[in-house]
Amino acid sequence: MPEHPITVVGASGYLGRYIVAELDARGHRVRAVVRDLTRSAQPGPHGSPALCGAGTELVRADVTVPGQVTGLLDGSRRVFSALGVTRQKASPWDVDFRANLTILREAERIGVESMLYVGVLGVERGTSLVARSKTAFAAALESSSVGGQIVNPSGYFSDMASYVTLARRGFVILPPDPDMRLNPIHGADLAAFCADLSGNQSVPHSIRVEVGGPDVLTAREISQLAADATGTRPHTLRIPRRLLNGAVWTATRISERHGNLARFFAEARTGDAVGRCTGTRHLSDWFQEIA
Repeated sequence: MPEHPITVVGASGYLGRYIVAELDARGHRVRAVVRDLTRSAQPGPHGSPALCGAGTELVRADVTVPGQVTGLLDGSRRVFSALGVTRQKASPWDVDFRANLTILREAERIGVESMLYVGVLGVERGTSLVARSKTAFAAALESSSVGGQIVNPSGYFSDMASYVTLARRGFVILPPDPDMRLNPIHGADLAAFCADLSGNQSVPHSIRVEVGGPDVLTAREISQLAADATGTRPHTLRIPRRLLNGAVWTATRISERHGNLARFFAEARTGDAVGRCTGTRHLSDWFQEIA
């Protein structure tokens, strides 16, 4: 009897592509849900892979439209969601909460065994609409009859790319506390962690895990890695907290969407975000690759 397909929503995003590639490499049948078939067959941002594995089926659907979700998970026992708004024009409430909730309700309807959802470490302390949307969905998943596996990463290597971009231009920008600690993780390492967790039969019915890469670094140390990778000696600019708050206020006056995203990213830069260390890829090596 053929294996039940594993459905991945948010498959064409940075992390979703790595999750699909990892599951495909392990020999699973993968149903990758995307909005654009042509774009998904091409490599993604920051070196993320094209969705072209031998065991991968691309399915076009807009999961923000409930009618397009019905039947989407048929045959699946496991679902992965890397679905979420970052810089898109869509509302975080419509995507991070409502679309994920629609997927969850469909999973409940057909009796899916587990749903692994990738959020953000520390998001429950946030006040932005992005943070509140992610927190609301995580709560819904934890109370569901579907086994909820919530993975909250410290941050991605791709989030750190701006350090290299700015270092090339001769300066780097540090948060209000340059000694805040985080351990960003490569998309491939996070995908492997998620695949291991989802496939582990001994994992509790509902679990929440905070995870990061192998190296715990301060923002100051990350800026030095970027300088080393680019062979520059950039000027260091530290953003005072009042200036960061002012930037959020200004973004809010531009539009609600800009304000929400600005608040989300600002709150992510105001405290430690350290998860369980995992993976084999180091930020210093990745900086060398992209410099």
